[in-house]
Amino acid sequence: MASSAAAPGARKPLLSFLGLWNISFGFFGIQIGFALQSANVSRIFQTLGASIDDLPILWVAGPVTGLLVQPVIGYMSDRTWWRMGRRRPYFLAGAILASFALIFMPNAPVLWVAAGLLWILDASINVAMEPFRAFVGDMLDDRQRTKGYAFQTAFIGSGAVVASLTPAILTNLFGVDNTAPAGAIPDSVRYAFYGGAAAFLAAVLWTVLSTREYSPRQLADFGETVEHAPARPDAVPPTGFAIACILVGTANVALVAWLGLDKPLYILGFGLAAFGAAQIYSAWRMRQRAAPTMLGQILSDLWAMPPTMRQLALIQFLSWFALFVMWIYATPVVTRYQFGSADPTTQSYNDGADWVGVLFAVYNGIAALYAFILPGLAARLGLARLHLANLALGGLALASFALIRSPELLLLPMVGIGMAWASILTVPYAILCGALPQAKLGIYMGLFNLFIVLPQLVVSAVMGTLSRHLYPDAPIVSFLIAGGFMVAAGLASLRLNGPNAAAPPGEPLATQRS
Repeated sequence: MASSAAAPGARKPLLSFLGLWNISFGFFGIQIGFALQSANVSRIFQTLGASIDDLPILWVAGPVTGLLVQPVIGYMSDRTWWRMGRRRPYFLAGAILASFALIFMPNAPVLWVAAGLLWILDASINVAMEPFRAFVGDMLDDRQRTKGYAFQTAFIGSGAVVASLTPAILTNLFGVDNTAPAGAIPDSVRYAFYGGAAAFLAAVLWTVLSTREYSPRQLADFGETVEHAPARPDAVPPTGFAIACILVGTANVALVAWLGLDKPLYILGFGLAAFGAAQIYSAWRMRQRAAPTMLGQILSDLWAMPPTMRQLALIQFLSWFALFVMWIYATPVVTRYQFGSADPTTQSYNDGADWVGVLFAVYNGIAALYAFILPGLAARLGLARLHLANLALGGLALASFALIRSPELLLLPMVGIGMAWASILTVPYAILCGALPQAKLGIYMGLFNLFIVLPQLVVSAVMGTLSRHLYPDAPIVSFLIAGGFMVAAGLASLRLNGPNAAAPPGEPLATQRS
């Protein structure tokens, strides 16, 4: 794909349809693994004995592994120049590990084993996924980046459709059982995970084998510096803020212990205190003029993030909070309110769980199609206003779950959720990519993803407590909360004023050369 030489001052060549396909196809496999997890992990946990109130803390693997893995992988991939390239080694390593985890997870004999395998699966998916966002920025000229992220979104949507429908297809077309004795995972789920493991690895291998990354010399010819700049002296983490993090975190732990609140709330306290301690240590090293550690460099870049990234961070936090609530509670809500059963051993419960897969397939299918319309709409409305409209529609769709009791009618809000999902996966990255220094694209993409995993961590720590104490017999309230957060994310989009917020870079998708 990449030519062997480029004249100094040249621009990256525009890629053909096949070239855009190749650099993004790996995301098809990644999303198959992610969607199998999203649609079936609550089902697996409940089958192995977890209660509804336990689900958020069992899902904590996702945010914690993302919090730790994504900035580190972004930092490392910015500095990696192996024979395979800069980002592709991480695609491949993550895909191999995730495929093994997908095979073993539906065979977990007890709940704690399934929870441990979720940690492994999430960490592996993060290793494979994080560099893909930077990969598009590396390989595409700014005239094609919106189109590149639209391709990525289309593969995310189509991969999720395949994964979400697989258990139901295995049952309805091939007669594979979707029920099992108490404590056993149905065959339809197990076989879906086996197929997902193969698809994950095959799709990532396609991108690894069909692409060739630009070398440091070629990127320099395109005017893009590849060396990662050292930590900025003015980006030293402020000591006062660090001390405040430690004090608030410690007070949170003490308050939880004193009042006898749910243990998941300890996560927030310990996490905040640890973050404060890391800032103090990194600031001390930087003031001593010691060589910055990886942690120090990551924290320095976090404090020095561009203003546009700060604005987008709030939007990401609010919208992904809503998404994570939906993923956790979709199965218990649909099985209880639309199918009338909360018992994982009943046929009604498992039919409802299969229907959740269909609903997830629909919203992801809508997202895959809508992704190719987004660039043209953004050229007319501007990225910020388009994002506002999509997120508001998605929030109203989530809230409408409280009014719908027919399984078939739930297909209607999936349209709005799909439009919001496509926007979440495309618009922020199209805006962000033009606001970031190319030399730090990997680390900043990793740091930006913190504002995806932080809301997940908050949901995991808080939602179970809220459910248990405020609405113990009404999990549908969680969808009202999710809808409110999604609408708030849309309103926050009005604050966007970055260079690409008014319109996407380059030509609209319909007129862009291929």
